[in-house]
Amino acid sequence: MAADQENTPEARSAAALAPLPDHRNVDTSWWQELWRRHAHITTPLRERGLECDIEFGLSAYIVRVSLPDGSHLIIGPPQEPPSDRPPGNPEGWIATHEHPDDPSLFEVLYGSAPCDDPGAPQRPEARQGGSVQPLIEAIDHRLAQLGQLPTPSSPTARTPVSAAEPALRTPEPADVSGNADRAFVYGDVLLALTDRLNATESPADAAALLHQILDPTSGLLERLGEFFEAAAEKAKESEQDDGFDLHYDLQDAAATLRSLGEDLHTAVDRMRALAPARRTTRAGLPPGPSPGPPTATTPVPGRTR
Repeated sequence: MAADQENTPEARSAAALAPLPDHRNVDTSWWQELWRRHAHITTPLRERGLECDIEFGLSAYIVRVSLPDGSHLIIGPPQEPPSDRPPGNPEGWIATHEHPDDPSLFEVLYGSAPCDDPGAPQRPEARQGGSVQPLIEAIDHRLAQLGQLPTPSSPTARTPVSAAEPALRTPEPADVSGNADRAFVYGDVLLALTDRLNATESPADAAALLHQILDPTSGLLERLGEFFEAAAEKAKESEQDDGFDLHYDLQDAAATLRSLGEDLHTAVDRMRALAPARRTTRAGLPPGPSPGPPTATTPVPGRTR
């Protein structure tokens, strides 16, 4: 299926991912486009062994995550009122845990969507908005408590790069502390990547290089986010007032980098689609079920409220 081919995030570690859903919509272009738009949600969950699917909820598309005990997660934007933002990029996320046979087990795991009622208490994660990283972390934490993670996540696990991706020479770690004259080896690697991008002759080659930056698991933006978080912790270790201020500034920088990656999560596919042989008329997603996807008036099978 096209959703798991070429250089999509799934293709990088297909052997380690939970399988794709098994239904006829998987082979349709509209479902595959939805799958791409939600890859930043489905990929980390599938890496944990969780099977995911894309469905139409009450008024917007949602990610359904099957759990080992027969229950499931529903992850999506606010459904009432409906969101005006494109699929996969809402103003906030709501994640619920539900069981088809026991409505009493309904639980809101995460809710970063803005609340329309000014008098209602805000959830702690409300300030995260549409950011995906804290959503995945909250799901990880709760499913670990429930014993529902088939494959526990590992912060040190790294997804191998596909053979289709350009091989980059990574410099050996260098001690650059206290030496202003030392060459900027890490900046030089990025400069080399930029030179290769300038020399590409096809959008497909450019997309492969862009993927090195924007991959949500192992791309440069994610690695830079981790770097700034580590620097923030070092600043806090000083236990000085300016150290704490610097800690927050560096944490904000890490969050900004991750937010940028989430905003650009479709850029690789969009770049690849610019190839002349594959150029198609730009069109929006179907608003309802024409054909295939369930509509707001057609309940999703097994969906509990």
